[in-house]
Amino acid sequence: MVSFSASESLILACHITGIYDVNRSDTLANDDYSLVKQWAESIAHLGLNGVLFHNNFRPETAEKHQNEHITFVRITPDVQFSPNVYRYFVYRDFLRAYSKPIKSLFITDVSDVVVLNNPFVQPLFTDNPTALFCGDEPKLLANDWMKAHATHLRNRMTDYADYEANFKAHTLLNCGIIGGSTAVMQPFIERLCGIHQSYNYDNTTAYTGDMGAFNYLVRTQFNEPLFHGSPVNTVFKAYQDDRTDCWFRHK
Repeated sequence: MVSFSASESLILACHITGIYDVNRSDTLANDDYSLVKQWAESIAHLGLNGVLFHNNFRPETAEKHQNEHITFVRITPDVQFSPNVYRYFVYRDFLRAYSKPIKSLFITDVSDVVVLNNPFVQPLFTDNPTALFCGDEPKLLANDWMKAHATHLRNRMTDYADYEANFKAHTLLNCGIIGGSTAVMQPFIERLCGIHQSYNYDNTTAYTGDMGAFNYLVRTQFNEPLFHGSPVNTVFKAYQDDRTDCWFRHK
């Protein structure tokens, strides 16, 4: 039984270390709290509740930094998937077990995302219970990185190339911030895991497929209603440390 702060709204994140991450071209160090410190402190500062899934914090570290707002949950990653992909299976299993008391949630990156404002009380959020909310980037889906990133999925999924053609001029969505009501998020995560299980389990390319699967699923099944960009997130990689108007800052 997982014990987490009783809340109808949660922010979830995964911090998986000791496994090579192709997105970072690096292996994150174990037991380095500094990598998640800003994320955790921003949640606690706003009086929100977060669950941090991890595989390598020492019990002493988790006990030191866990508080009424942040719960540490230890997991064992499946090395068949990259950390960026495996996290969705963690969230899926968590929601299968605990979705009943949770009305809404966000799942976010953890080392480069900070919560600036409580998203769950914003009128845009509360007035749109059937919407998906997510991050984005100041570029289009049809860019060289995404074309290379999606090679594996394009070769495996019969309709992937058609989706790319149909949405090539649309904004590139970013899976570092995803949220909504549990009624939206639970089926979304289930379907996202289904894509990875069916088509991405044998990906041996230099790309994880997480952004490709995410953009494909959103645009083909969750595109209306959809909210991304301001006020959900600041401009990706713009390092807008002085902005306080958005819900999340992503780098």
